[in-house]
Amino acid sequence: MIPSSDQPIPNLPKLNLPKVVIVGAGFAGLKLARELRNSAFQVVLLDKNNYHQFQPLFYQVATAGLEPSAISFPLRKIFHSTPNVSFRMAEAERVDAAAKRLYTDIGYIDYDFLVLAMGADTNYFGAKNIEYYSSPMKTVSEALYIRNKIISNYERAITISKMEDRKSLMNMVIVGGGPTGVELAGAMAELRNNVFPKDYPELSFKNMKVVLIEAGASLLASMSAEAQSHALDYLNRLGVEVLLSTKVQDYDGKLVLLEGKEPIQTQTLLWAAGIKPNRIEGFDQSHYAGNGRMLVNEFNQLLDAEGVFVLGDQCLLPGGEFPKGHPQVAQVAIQQAKNLSKNLFRTVSGKDLVPFRYKDLGSMATVGRKLAVVDLPFIKFQGLLAWMTWLFVHLMAILGVKNKLFIFLDWSWNYLSFDPSLRLLIKPKYVRASERKELIEEKSS
Repeated sequence: MIPSSDQPIPNLPKLNLPKVVIVGAGFAGLKLARELRNSAFQVVLLDKNNYHQFQPLFYQVATAGLEPSAISFPLRKIFHSTPNVSFRMAEAERVDAAAKRLYTDIGYIDYDFLVLAMGADTNYFGAKNIEYYSSPMKTVSEALYIRNKIISNYERAITISKMEDRKSLMNMVIVGGGPTGVELAGAMAELRNNVFPKDYPELSFKNMKVVLIEAGASLLASMSAEAQSHALDYLNRLGVEVLLSTKVQDYDGKLVLLEGKEPIQTQTLLWAAGIKPNRIEGFDQSHYAGNGRMLVNEFNQLLDAEGVFVLGDQCLLPGGEFPKGHPQVAQVAIQQAKNLSKNLFRTVSGKDLVPFRYKDLGSMATVGRKLAVVDLPFIKFQGLLAWMTWLFVHLMAILGVKNKLFIFLDWSWNYLSFDPSLRLLIKPKYVRASERKELIEEKSS
């Protein structure tokens, strides 16, 4: 029997149009596919999930503030009545750039233009124990797993008689002082301060630590000094123990070992300390920078690979104003995708390509209810107005009217009642070995 990857992907429309194959339906891949709707291109969008995930709100799923479905949007629905765009749920395996062919786990596809927009995964910096025992948050599935783990810990803690034996279940340690870590720490502190005492009145939450660990000298390293100091002040106000200039040495599932400081007991270590670009076979080391990002020119074309483009977290323009790569944020990916869509039209028209120029629209992070920091190119502000700005921007960025409405209602209820109602421990069903590939998210290598 011929392996599926050695056969063409079946049932794709046969259109006499230049074929653009997009790998990854994150911010970059989805934006590009939407820009090419109803155009003179055949677009094939591939992703291992059949939905788009809104990553900036993963932490709210992890802390029971939002349902997973509120921040996920089915890809097929986006492309209803769009005959030139096809979606296939598949994992890209390797590229034969000379033959202009992409191999996937469901078959191969030939392309005129290949766009790699595969994003990034968690970086453990070689720490095998931390990788094994900690919980990352790069997908909706991982965020839901964290929610289950946190709730399970408290259901177990309430059945343990000795306070000392409960500490490791109740303590929460978050590693990484970027926006994800700061937002997770603030949300966890608010659950501890306002919600868990009502759910578990028999437990003393004075003994529950929420610890945020950052190896650098400040939180939110990419933001302004005002944002950094306000974020630290807000976390301290919420009762988060912030450890700056602190490195995690090891973790065995129960004890976090720190360099030069006392270890911390916890069975929940949330890892938000770094990311690394996803890779695909078929390119040699000369195509990669030292940090794993793929080397492109100012048009996002992969160097020395005709017809291949790379967007978002995966790419790096050598010698540009961002020598380590553009910031790994949604706006970069979206702007690169928009520029590439224009250049694809220019390519088939025989016009000169337009180089990509990143326009920084600002950055923001929320720490807790009515507590946020916003850095815009023309103004910096914090507090209630920043929190309302953060809410508005993220609400507008969510796909779908229904999802916007659900999130608005959830946020309104949570604000008025301070009691999110999604603290459900829904355990996954045992899956037979024969069905695991289809029904269980694979662990990244």
